[in-house]
Amino acid sequence: MTGTAGFIASQVSQELLDHGHQVVGVDNLNDYYDVRLKNWRLGQLQEHPSAENFCFLKLDIEQQEALNNLFEEHGPFDAVLNLAARAGVRYSMENPHVYLSTNVEGTLNLLECMRASGCNKLVLASTSSLYAGQSMPFAEDLAVNEPLSPYAASKKAGELMAYSYHKLYGIDVSVVRYFTVYGPAGRPDMSPYRFIKWIAEEETIQMFGDGSQSRDFTYVEDIARGSVAAIQEVGYEIINLGGGRNPVTLNAIIERLESLLGKKAKIAHKPFHIADIKETWADIDKAKNLLGWEPQISLDQGLEKSVQWYMDNREWLKEIPV
Repeated sequence: MTGTAGFIASQVSQELLDHGHQVVGVDNLNDYYDVRLKNWRLGQLQEHPSAENFCFLKLDIEQQEALNNLFEEHGPFDAVLNLAARAGVRYSMENPHVYLSTNVEGTLNLLECMRASGCNKLVLASTSSLYAGQSMPFAEDLAVNEPLSPYAASKKAGELMAYSYHKLYGIDVSVVRYFTVYGPAGRPDMSPYRFIKWIAEEETIQMFGDGSQSRDFTYVEDIARGSVAAIQEVGYEIINLGGGRNPVTLNAIIERLESLLGKKAKIAHKPFHIADIKETWADIDKAKNLLGWEPQISLDQGLEKSVQWYMDNREWLKEIPV
């Protein structure tokens, strides 16, 4: 499991441990956002009832030699779940080179280790950002050849690299495209976390656009279940993991959070960002048919859990920059 201290990967690691699997987790613990959040997530894994089945190593997938040693010392592995990535659309415009090195070269490094060691299963995390400009709901057979950001372009390149290794070496690949994942211990650069913090601390929400842009919000535990289900043999498949419901506007999210927190939001509007997508909506029929997966947590339930987690950890979270 790569990126195991990250928001989604830490939850996927918990799901694997819940099912009795042994998990070797790696993460470079970079400071794209406050490392205290990453350490908190790791702490949850190290306190898991099956923590004896969890091993964490600080490691960067951009370093081929370190990966080679990992596969030699801790393998053989039944599967690799690559959730390590440089994330964030806007930051990819400021520092595009790290997106290429992590999301593409890092994926290539893992594929090379898999080829050399005989590991035959890859679950590769990808993104709904690839669907920019397409008609909704977004289906996996859309061409998605017009990425709006270096982030989206790098994720598409990772998918293509994995396809090459599938065709050349028979590696079985499940590409899971995530749709706006939210939940407890979320990323502080994403709107659900930011909105909760800004409303709770009575700070002004920084809104890009008028708030009418909408997303197919998907709860992190549902995403984790889908990612683990994707370990099965599929050949090479791209699979959407999303809420599969009508998209919900950011303004509607704010209204629900205001109700949960009992406070009124203050909002400062900024111009809509050129690299943002106006709407996302996942067609999840393939996930249902191929993986037997569909989301179980409603948006109201998920937001309530997210707010409760923030309030339970508020003393240290309110110091985390967003």
